[in-house]
Amino acid sequence: MDRTELALARLSNQYLLRAGECMEVLRAMNGLQAQFLSNALHAMRLRSTAYDAAHAADGLVKGWTLRGTMHIFAEADLPLFLHSGCRYWSRDWTVPSFWNQRPDWALTPQRQTYFSDLIVDVLTQGPLTREALKDRCRAAGMTQAEEDSMFHPWGGGIRELCERGFLCGTVSEEKAFRLCPAFTPMEEQDALLEQTRRYFTNYGPASVRDAAYYFGTSQAEIKKRLARLPVEVAECEGQRLFSLHSGRMPEQAIPDCLLLAGFDPLVLGYEKKQSIFLPQEYLRGIFSLSGIVMPPVLLHGSVAGRWKHSGKHLLITQFRPFSQEERGFAETAAAQLWGEAVQPVFQDA
Repeated sequence: MDRTELALARLSNQYLLRAGECMEVLRAMNGLQAQFLSNALHAMRLRSTAYDAAHAADGLVKGWTLRGTMHIFAEADLPLFLHSGCRYWSRDWTVPSFWNQRPDWALTPQRQTYFSDLIVDVLTQGPLTREALKDRCRAAGMTQAEEDSMFHPWGGGIRELCERGFLCGTVSEEKAFRLCPAFTPMEEQDALLEQTRRYFTNYGPASVRDAAYYFGTSQAEIKKRLARLPVEVAECEGQRLFSLHSGRMPEQAIPDCLLLAGFDPLVLGYEKKQSIFLPQEYLRGIFSLSGIVMPPVLLHGSVAGRWKHSGKHLLITQFRPFSQEERGFAETAAAQLWGEAVQPVFQDA
């Protein structure tokens, strides 16, 4: 397998050559990373047929899943991501955790129990925003230090309630939460294997190192899971790659231009220092030092810039000079997404 064949296979398996139904895409991709909801919805739109913004959130929830990061995913996949290893519906807050071992953690187990129960109780009346939940907790005597712990920017106590299946985030621009529907968690090992099956089906062909990067786990763990899957093995430039048959046959040509999402799976799905799509000299143009993954401009299967859309304006930052033909490809891609009213403006990095 050469690099072009590998790129075609990955683009095809990620629904970037032939789109799929929205829910099919979301489940196949193990959800979509959603620190910024607009990025996740753009990634879904690129891969989906009949995308309808008014109903894009139907049947979806938001929560912390892979790599401990915020994702949108199918409500039907709650048992997959909140598996038996996630302490489903446990109200025992005495067990040591990442959060209560922090030196700035201000909630005692008793106070965490009290405010967790309060939040669950008020949400029985319907979804509330993060700020509204803070107001309810303050009214019940929560101190500022306790609030900083329960509503920590990285999740805190609210995140623990989500990870244990009490709450889930709503798929909306406002940061709001609702009660999780009841479900039966999958067994942990079965759930991890299913997540891995989806990865090698829809991100493959991929290396063990790629999968370890994607899941945030060890290569040894990935090898254990691979041993339980009927994977196909290929080689590209001396690297062993694994895949499961997706049933989606690659098209004959790589698209001229794709305006990928920020935090797009085509970028996050593979170890960034060995990505076939991202030239290493442009790494910091996409992966910022603050942890933001910018939306790439993919020209002929290779990142050549990034973009930012606001209203009728689309600013494209070139990492190298685009030819007139390449500018035309970018303009066509923009028109397909936003119509002729949006005209790209090009600038150098």
